[in-house]
Amino acid sequence: MNAVSGVKPARDVCVGDKLWTLHNGEVKETTVTHRSFQKIHEVVEVVTSKGIFKVTANQTLATSHGWMEAKDTAGQQIEWTEPRSLCRQRYTPKLGHAFGYVVGAMCADGTVGSRYLSLVVNEEHFAQAFADALKEALGIQAYLEPVTRPSGYLQVDLPGFRVRVVSSYLADLFRQYVGGDAHHMRQQFPFVVLNSLETFEGFLDGYVEGDGFRPKAGSNKFGRFVTSANIPFLQTLAELIGARFTPYTKGHVSNLYISDRWFQRHGFQQQDHQTTLLESGWVQVKEVRDCSQGQKLYRTYSFTCEPHPSFLVNGTKCWASRNSRGLRTSSRIACNCKSDWANRSPMRSLGSPERRT
Repeated sequence: MNAVSGVKPARDVCVGDKLWTLHNGEVKETTVTHRSFQKIHEVVEVVTSKGIFKVTANQTLATSHGWMEAKDTAGQQIEWTEPRSLCRQRYTPKLGHAFGYVVGAMCADGTVGSRYLSLVVNEEHFAQAFADALKEALGIQAYLEPVTRPSGYLQVDLPGFRVRVVSSYLADLFRQYVGGDAHHMRQQFPFVVLNSLETFEGFLDGYVEGDGFRPKAGSNKFGRFVTSANIPFLQTLAELIGARFTPYTKGHVSNLYISDRWFQRHGFQQQDHQTTLLESGWVQVKEVRDCSQGQKLYRTYSFTCEPHPSFLVNGTKCWASRNSRGLRTSSRIACNCKSDWANRSPMRSLGSPERRT
């Protein structure tokens, strides 16, 4: 079982222990409030594309078609999350100008790795503003690092500054914001910045700081330009601010003019979007093996959990609660009565969850 303190066999989980679970797609903690055990014959081994675990035949699992007993899940998609990522640190973004600035700067000049975010720019004030915004929006203390990077145009190394945050959670979160692919040419517009006007204005400031400019004083333009080769991205932004946008037919880069009076002319339509990471997915059940061996008995454990009536076994969401009549529903995890469960469980081979920052 996936406990907050690490993987545990069911027999070692006690009242008061905190377990991991999934609630509306997010990883949450839940607490064991009741535990009991009994011996039964019917036990199955569920084989998925991500692992193997053993439960009672009537243990209820979360599937794409609703809750189903484990013995009936062959061929079904069941809800799952990566067990090795359960213990990583999670962040709750604070909506506002700083959060929008972080998203805008990342969309313009940022790099999203498998386990990190990085911004490398020439201007120290831009890097410092990004670091300050990270602190305000996410509570992360980031620092500037002097670096050099090659210039393809000048054919020399130029000095610059890097702000880097190591976090697989934030890397996954920013990929979620931009549609799954954070490459600048393929990223989608991050609609999460439409949660508030202040957040959207912060996004414009961060995005223009990286990929835009303001015309020199004395020009007849009262606004800013952004430059990008990602045409769908600019088209969406133009629609949101009520701007005219015509992609260049020659060359690879197009410009979008953002008037300083876009809000007075077009207004702002607030939208509600998820700001935290959805960590659940679906895995295929390849096979359900019947482990019953005649009159052989298995010791099974039942759990009731609050505030979320479910828990994870090898990353798979299992139901555990009492029904409205006070009777315990099926929430039994199997343990062989005649041999050591820890040595027999396929889940044990996964080891303890790797802590990720």
